[in-house]
Amino acid sequence: MSREYEVFVESLRQSLMERLGLNEKQIYFEERDENGMTPSGDRLFVECNASSVGKEVCGIHTEELFEDYENGVSLEQIAKTVESEIRKLKTAGFFEKTKNLNNYEKVKNDLFIRALNAERHKRELSKAVYRVVGDIALVLYMQVGNLDGRISSMKIRTDNIKEWEMDEKTVFDAALLNTYFISPPRIFYWEKLVYNPDYDGECFMDLNHEFYLTRDSIGSCLSTARRTNGAVAIFLPGVAKRLADLMDADFYMVFTSIHEVMIHNADHSYPEDLENVLRETLREATPEEDFLTDKIYRYCRETGDFLMYKGTVFIDLNKLKTDSEENG
Repeated sequence: MSREYEVFVESLRQSLMERLGLNEKQIYFEERDENGMTPSGDRLFVECNASSVGKEVCGIHTEELFEDYENGVSLEQIAKTVESEIRKLKTAGFFEKTKNLNNYEKVKNDLFIRALNAERHKRELSKAVYRVVGDIALVLYMQVGNLDGRISSMKIRTDNIKEWEMDEKTVFDAALLNTYFISPPRIFYWEKLVYNPDYDGECFMDLNHEFYLTRDSIGSCLSTARRTNGAVAIFLPGVAKRLADLMDADFYMVFTSIHEVMIHNADHSYPEDLENVLRETLREATPEEDFLTDKIYRYCRETGDFLMYKGTVFIDLNKLKTDSEENG
C-alpha cells in the first residue's frame, strides 16, 4: 500500500467518521485478504445500523475511490458522495436485500443492467459481470433500495455467479429483460420535456399502436421512463430492431451521456457530422461523471449487429459478448 493511498484512506475514514457521527470502532479499514472479508479488494467498513439482531455494515471499495481521487475528484467530494449513499442505504432497506445475496431466486428480480465506459471503469470491472459492446460495458447490478425514485444499487461480481451455480449468460439475459420492465424504453420529444417535468416519454414498443419516428437528420432521443442511466435502453431486448423497423433503415447512435442516446436515420445522416456534434456536446454539456463514449455507433437492420465508427470505417462488433467470452 503506497503512502499516498494510505493517507487517502485514513483521511476518508476521518471525514466519514465526523460526517456520520461514528466512533473509532464503527468505521475501520481492511486490506485485500483472499481468505477473509475482503477477497475482492480493500474496503472501508462502516456500521450503518445496529440492533439486538445484529449489525448492518456497509463495505466501501477504497481502491476504486482512490482511482477517482487520482483522476482529480477531491477528497471532500468523494466523502460527500459516500456519506450521501450511506445515508440513503440506511433508510432504503439495504440490509434486507443484501442478506439474500447468496440466493439467486430471492434476488433475481432485482438484477438490472447499466452502461459504463469500459476503459474508464476498467479497475472496478475486474471482478464484475459485464458484456462489452465496442468501448461500452453493460454491467450487471442489483438494486438494493429505492428512495425518492432513485435506485440504490451494487455491482454483481463473478463470485456471486459462482455461488449461485448459475450460467452467466442465463443470469445476464434475464437481467436485460428485468431492466426492460424496471426502466421501460421511451422516446422523448424535447418540446414536451421543456414544458412538462413529469413527462415520461413515448411508449414506442407497443406493436398494437402506430408510432411515427422522425426520419430526418434531427434524430430522436431514446432513454428510459426513469430518465436515469437510460442509454442502456438501446441494448434492451427488441429495442434496436423496433427502431430500425420504424425508420425502415439502419440508424446511428450518438451517446451524449449515460442517460440517453440520440437515434439518427442512417439514410439522412453522416457519421462524420455526428462525430463533430458529439464531440461538442461532450465538451459543452456532459458532466465528466456522465460520460459514456465518444464513438458513433451504427445498428445494421439486416444482420442485427452493432457497428462502431473508427477513423473512416465501421468496425463490426458482432453479437454482444460476455467478458469471459472475450478472454476465453
